[in-house]
Amino acid sequence: MGERVLVIGAGIGGLFTALALAPTGRDIVVLERDPPPPGKDPELAFSDWNRRGVGHLRHSHAFLARLRTVLRREHPALLAELTRAGCRELGFERMLTDLHKARYAPRPEDRDFVVLTSRRTTLELTIRRYVETYPNVRIASETFVRKLLIQHDPEGLRVAGVSVADAAGGRDVIGDVVIDAGGRTASGVEQLVEAGAAIAEVAEPSGILYFTRHYRLRDGLTEPARNTRAPSTGDLGYLKFGVFPADNGWFSITLATPELEMELRKAAVDPERFDAVCRTIPGLVPWLEAAEPASKVFGMGDLALRWRSFVRDETPAVLGYFAVGDNLIRTNPLYGRGCSFAAVEAYLLRDALVASDDPGERLLAYEAAVERELRPFYLAMRDQDRSAIRRARMALTPGARPSLKGRLMKSFLEDGVNIAVRSDPDLLREALRGFHMLEHPTAWLKRPDNLAKVLYYWARGRRRNAAAYPPKPGPERTALMRAVGLSPEADLLPGRR
Repeated sequence: MGERVLVIGAGIGGLFTALALAPTGRDIVVLERDPPPPGKDPELAFSDWNRRGVGHLRHSHAFLARLRTVLRREHPALLAELTRAGCRELGFERMLTDLHKARYAPRPEDRDFVVLTSRRTTLELTIRRYVETYPNVRIASETFVRKLLIQHDPEGLRVAGVSVADAAGGRDVIGDVVIDAGGRTASGVEQLVEAGAAIAEVAEPSGILYFTRHYRLRDGLTEPARNTRAPSTGDLGYLKFGVFPADNGWFSITLATPELEMELRKAAVDPERFDAVCRTIPGLVPWLEAAEPASKVFGMGDLALRWRSFVRDETPAVLGYFAVGDNLIRTNPLYGRGCSFAAVEAYLLRDALVASDDPGERLLAYEAAVERELRPFYLAMRDQDRSAIRRARMALTPGARPSLKGRLMKSFLEDGVNIAVRSDPDLLREALRGFHMLEHPTAWLKRPDNLAKVLYYWARGRRRNAAAYPPKPGPERTALMRAVGLSPEADLLPGRR
């Protein structure tokens, strides 16, 4: 076709955009502000790769089944390369409780419920090396995109390329299509709005902060066996935690605190306090005992949700420009869907570019596909974040009690949905389809047979369902705060102490 495509950013969004478009034969130039990886060694990439443009580079990462399915279908050789680099595939069997195992019979579909997990640097290094094998893809490192080249054509605003700064100085780079995968700090949309583009945006806080520390297994030791009585992931209400097995003997632990928990979030940045918090949680202790800390604590804030729309009243806001990844949609990293969103967007964009040469039709098709494929997951995560913010505020308000409706909904979820999914392997499969973005997130619960099973377990009551309840994953807030030398009263809401 002869089109020249400029991709801003060589993070996950930019790399998957190149992966999606490279087989179409287009001339693809990826413009990356940061230097290239320091060689081919994953250990060197983790320790030395300077990626100022990716603030969450050294946080926990995982690819959901939706993304892994894309790799298996479109780039099986890359999937094999990721495995050779040490990336892990965590399958369906790891999700089974003791109750499941008593009734479990494997099915072919179980092979689809796989999480691909690794350090982000290893994932990105391997994908980048694979992308660079395409003769029609070139990654220009240490090339900073200063601004978009915006034209006011009779058809509307058009992006004709970008102005960059690199080792040779400043220059303009012309392209037929500009795809902005520059991440959450990208400025292209702001430039377009200033030029008059009718780009709509909705945003709100996720209400949490994220803290990650990496560890490496000691020589001769292996990962602890999965223990359903002391889980390595969980939600204490005032603190969420999780272990992320990674590549080559590494793993990370992530703690997520509500923004309102000022004392706890300040303490989590300190490595000794971080580990002290982890040691109060039974499911994390075996991991700490088998490993040595291998990094500082990486914090991440400003975790806002955002949805951008480039179409208003069936009219494209701009021609020749498309946003991918966090530049288009931002979600709470707690749900692990950011990379999957970016990959899905890249292939939806490929389909739109292949289907039509008309820039307006392309944007309309892309926007409609993103709305159809991703909006339900975005709204589900937004609603969960809003609920978590309300619970965090209530937990810090002495004497506060949820409404009758709130208590009823809490019981339905905890004593109905969760217990049914922990008891019935078929319901676990159904729920995982939504979790892994293989179908609408709530479709499974709307099926009459599934809902009937959930209502059956809910009606049985806590005594008859006792074996299905998960163990208490960690201490109450007051006990944990005191155990790590913090005041439980420090963050009670003003006027309520």
